[in-house]
Order: sequence, then structure tokens, then C-alpha cells
Amino acid sequence: MSIASALGLGGRKVRYAIVGLGDIAQEALMPGVAHTGNSEMTALVSGDPEKLAALGERYGVEGRYAYEQFGQLLASGTIDAIYLATPNWRHAEFAIPALEAGIHVLCEKPLDVSAEKARAIIAAAERGGARLMTAYRLHFEPATLDAIRRIRAGELGELIAFTACFTQMVDPANHRANNGIEAGPLFDMGAYPINAIRYLFGAEPVEVVSATGIRHAEAGLGDLDDTIAVTLRLPGDRIAQFTVSYYANNVDSLIIAGTKGSIEMNPAFGFGQGLEHHRQIGEERSHETYKATDQFGGELRYFSDCIIEERDPEPDGEEGLADLLVIEAIVAALASGGSVPIEPLARTRRIDPDAQEQTLRAVKAPTPVNAAPPTGA
Repeated sequence: MSIASALGLGGRKVRYAIVGLGDIAQEALMPGVAHTGNSEMTALVSGDPEKLAALGERYGVEGRYAYEQFGQLLASGTIDAIYLATPNWRHAEFAIPALEAGIHVLCEKPLDVSAEKARAIIAAAERGGARLMTAYRLHFEPATLDAIRRIRAGELGELIAFTACFTQMVDPANHRANNGIEAGPLFDMGAYPINAIRYLFGAEPVEVVSATGIRHAEAGLGDLDDTIAVTLRLPGDRIAQFTVSYYANNVDSLIIAGTKGSIEMNPAFGFGQGLEHHRQIGEERSHETYKATDQFGGELRYFSDCIIEERDPEPDGEEGLADLLVIEAIVAALASGGSVPIEPLARTRRIDPDAQEQTLRAVKAPTPVNAAPPTGA
């Protein structure tokens, strides 16, 4: 029996386990499930029994599992897919057995903390015949999709440069401040500008020209660079730069500039509010605020549609791998102090803005009012 037949195109919903019940799951994904029309929660997984009980009661989810019981969940027959929101370095631990068991996986970005683990996750999906999607919610956000359309239509001319600043003030007591570089701003926040560089240019970076990490003693963030600045080179001698930080007031912006014009997005990466364009084409300036949408409900509905219709999602495992290849080269450049080539990846699949917009229009409700700034997985 096919997956589509098993789920039933007549209205049966894709059954999800939410694995990892941190802020991003609680404040964004879980409220968004009700907006999809094609998804439901049937299990929760956490290492915190009190959290399991409280959230299980709030959402009426009877299936409650400790991390150590994950194998039991996979064999239970009560789920079709998981949304994976554990810390970054635990993604492969849960994604691989789920995929091998034929359970589909929507995994928060980054896909893991190394290209090697990302490839292992992708291979597990192939072995298990399950679908794998990296949770790039901005692939389902109207301001982002409109920027891609305008660039592809040639409004900005030949693209020349990109710059982004994405910062937040992180409490030293937060777990991200105490788990080294893999929980720091590069892995936690860097995927946003890196992914934006790749989808706006429609190309893969080829070199880390420079990477600088700063540790402010007064930040109290332990053994990690709290602020990282990076310059990347793309084919055609195009340049992209970004800064991410755990020790600066909130900033959330990007600019992409071409020979005919530019788009500044500010805010650019967040959720819970409408993102904005400040455009200049020649000497003509314009400003547009886009409707706030439930990016999490949108990506979940899209993934459930892919499962039901038996098609591969666009932001797949390879999309997650592509960003990790850039991140790994940045880590090497931070260590060496010099430039580092990025392992080539022939990524040919790109966002289809019209298809993603169709998903957004099908989501039933706006983003929940209690959404928080993005904090990774």
C-alpha cells in the first residue's frame, strides 16, 4: 500500500511526534499544527517528565515518551513523521533511526553539526524510503519569496554583494552559552544568512575569504566566540558578508545589491511579524511590509502534502548539507585565520516561489501572537 493510500487523500492527517520540546517547538511549531489542516500531533518526546505532562495536557496528546523510549515510539504505529527540534548535535541520533524505520523527518536547521552527519541522515532516508526535509521556514514566507521573484526577473540587474547582521543578547544561563561552538551563533543563527545568500544568489559559495570570531569577556558566554563575522566569495567574484552575535542588541537585516538596484529586508529572518522590503531601483525608492504568516504552519503543511502526495520536498536533506559545507569551511577559517575553499556541491534544485505561495494560502490562521525570535533548534 502506498503512503498516500495509507494516509488517505480523503482527509486523514499526517501524524507527528514532536521530538524536543524547547522554545522553538513550544512557541512556534506546536501552535502552528492546528493551522495546517493536514497534520496532527499524536506523540511528544522529551527528557523532562514535567514538560511532557504539561504539554501533553495542553494539546491533548496521549503519547508521551522519554528520549530513551524513542525506539518504542518508532515501533508503536502511532506516528507517520517526526518534527525534530533537539539541540543541533542530537539530530542524527533521532533522525537516522526514524528514517530507517520509514518514519518521515522534518528536522530543524542546521541538519546536524557536520557534513558527515548530514550525509548519514540523507543516506538513512534513502535506505528507509522516507522523506526528509530541513525546516527552512523562510522558504514559506512572502517577503522572502517576493525578493527571489524580483531577483530572478532581473529587477536588481547583475547581483554584486550581500550583507547581513543578525544578533541577539543571549542569557549566560541559556544552554546555548555552555555547549561550545556547535551551540554558538554560527550554528544557531548563521544558517539564516547562509541560506539567504544561497537562495538569493541562486548559487553556492566557493570560498570563505575570511572569518573572525570575538569573545567579549563581559558577555559571560563560556568557551565560544559570541560574535562572528564572515566574508564569502561566490562564482563570478560576487561577495557576501554577514555578522552573527549572541552579545548585541537585536538586529535582523540583510541587503542584496545589484547593478540596477537593491533590496534591504529589515526585519529579514524573524517570525511573528511581517517582514519588510526597502527597495531602490535606479533612483526610485519604495517600501513594503508583508503580511505576517505562520511560517511554521506553512512548512508543516507543505511537508505533510509531500508525504501524502509522495513527492520530495524542496528544502530537502541536500539543502541542509549545503549550508553545513559552508559552516564547516567557516569553522576551518576561524581556526586557521586564512581563507578556506568550500567543498563543491552541485545543488540544482531551488525554491519555487509560486508553489510555496500556494502552501501559504492554504494555511488557515496567522502566526501565533506569542512567537519568539528564532533561536535555532
